[in-house]
Amino acid sequence: MSSCFVKSTCGDCLLRCVFIVALWLVSVPAFAEPSLPLGHYPLPETGNIVGETYTVSVEDEKDTLLDIAHAHGVGYEEIRRANPDTSLWVPGKGTQVQIPAQHILPDVERKGVVINIAELRLYYYPEVQNDEMPRVETYPIGIGRDGFDTPLGITKTTMRLEDPAWYPPESVRREAAARGDPPPNVVPPGPDNPLGQHAILLDIPGYLIHGTNQPDGIGMRASRGCIRMHPDDIKAVFDQIPNGTQVNIIDEPIKLGRDANHLPYVQAFTSLNEQETSISDLLNIVNNVDELPDTKRSNIDYEAMKNAIRRGSGRIEPLI
Repeated sequence: MSSCFVKSTCGDCLLRCVFIVALWLVSVPAFAEPSLPLGHYPLPETGNIVGETYTVSVEDEKDTLLDIAHAHGVGYEEIRRANPDTSLWVPGKGTQVQIPAQHILPDVERKGVVINIAELRLYYYPEVQNDEMPRVETYPIGIGRDGFDTPLGITKTTMRLEDPAWYPPESVRREAAARGDPPPNVVPPGPDNPLGQHAILLDIPGYLIHGTNQPDGIGMRASRGCIRMHPDDIKAVFDQIPNGTQVNIIDEPIKLGRDANHLPYVQAFTSLNEQETSISDLLNIVNNVDELPDTKRSNIDYEAMKNAIRRGSGRIEPLI
């Protein structure tokens, strides 16, 4: 750029310098705009889809599919659905792995924490100042297994604990005693603590959002009802989520999305063969389709919608 300020009597050279300076000034905002961390997205001005699906190549022969999932902010079920023919433990150096990092935002108020148990994912909408960009942060989670369902409904955070102690509940004590291995009354902080290093208590007795000492279980239905996060993820949000933050726990297995051009998409996480979808759920989907402009609605491929819901693959699939 310094050469543009060399004194010259050449008109062409002067015009060329002015053009370069103008181009540089136009380009500065694009380079100056800070990039967001993994899993953080600006809220779309139009539509409700964030992120993108992309492919990476396995660089280290020691990498597992779970290592790759964690590095790209997705969970066990997500990475398995996206790569059904890839070995979980030895994908192999050079293997192409699809990263399903595109999400339709849940159809609820964008406030506080939203946990969609159907997709094993948490969304956090932080409060922002007037000069800040509204955004969403999203993370894979583990939830309650069969018989230990994570409760649904709106609650709030009540307390944050760093290096929490774990007091095994009665159900754990009974199971352990039946195996002849009764647990201690309390498990202190450390590598054996299933709560990890961070815990956020909810206003539902006995339920928390917490870390884990078994991060490979993130993205699975494996807990006793609590919401598990990868240790890195809960550490990232721990100081951001104040006490009293709203937490909305929902079960939305089918989501209808719209991109910036109002084109419709569907994302289904559980096959109709595995989980009943109520008539009200399906009517809600149809009603959302009905809100599209006539020119878009008339082109909806309802057969594609039915097939996507039946597959429950978690992919965002076009409906036109």
